[in-house]
Amino acid sequence: MSLPVNYSSFSLEAGVDEAGRGCLAGPVVAAAVIFPPDFTHALLNDSKKLSHTQRMNLRPVVLENALAWGIGVISAPRIDQINILNATFEAMHQAISGLAISPEFLAIDGNRFRTYPSISHACLVKGDSRFLNIAGASILAKTYRDELMEQLHREFPQYGWSNNKGYPTADHRKAIAQWGVTAYHRKSFNLLPAPTLFD
Repeated sequence: MSLPVNYSSFSLEAGVDEAGRGCLAGPVVAAAVIFPPDFTHALLNDSKKLSHTQRMNLRPVVLENALAWGIGVISAPRIDQINILNATFEAMHQAISGLAISPEFLAIDGNRFRTYPSISHACLVKGDSRFLNIAGASILAKTYRDELMEQLHREFPQYGWSNNKGYPTADHRKAIAQWGVTAYHRKSFNLLPAPTLFD
């Protein structure tokens, strides 16, 4: 059964979500998606609940059916400069600004957002598993960011970014301990676990 398209009664509602907030390396990426009010899709859901193959199969569905979509990308140095929460808001604002159609309302995944000029919004916890427009945004943000990390992996293969996508896996942290950090690492994050008395 298909999720509802929109949260509000507005026809031109943009769903907004981000990917990569908890990573140690790479950008945070946001997407905004406006679907037609009558759009339905039984498989479209929160990208975290889908396999890589499912996400890649659904991406063209989102792009072909969306009335408009936008992407925002905030780099690791910018994240270090303004912190990850502000960087997430900035990425979301970029994505909204990139929409070819101006939305009447914004449905934001999560519980915090910095108001976008002249457009009302609602913050919706687990919105990416409740509304199709946010689910579509989660798929675009995740797949776009994964492709960016695969490109960065070719430059620095020792960190395994094609697999871990910059998340704090044991192998990623082991590589940081061995090789140090790159320009794509978030220096303001705890890149290595703090030593304990037993180390």
